Amino acid sequence: MPKTPNTLLVYDIPDDGKRSKIADICLDYGLDRIQFSAFLGWLLKTQQEELFLKIKKTLGKKAANIQLFSIGEDDWKKRKVIDQKE
Repeated sequence: MPKTPNTLLVYDIPDDGKRSKIADICLDYGLDRIQFSAFLGWLLKTQQEELFLKIKKTLGKKAANIQLFSIGEDDWKKRKVIDQKE
């Protein structure tokens, strides 16, 4: 049985190269891309911290807004989703 996602990472990065590198890092940590600039998955607290530090180092001085949210299981169960296809 898969673990309930506990990590949501979203970002706005104007630099295409940095944005691509950050996306690759998120994928390397096993996060799933749920939107172009949003990733979701399950990580230990230490993995969340390590991921955030790696992103910060990769980003350097480039402009960006990156936010990592820890999600509790109760919060996940309360989420509302619209996922419709044409």
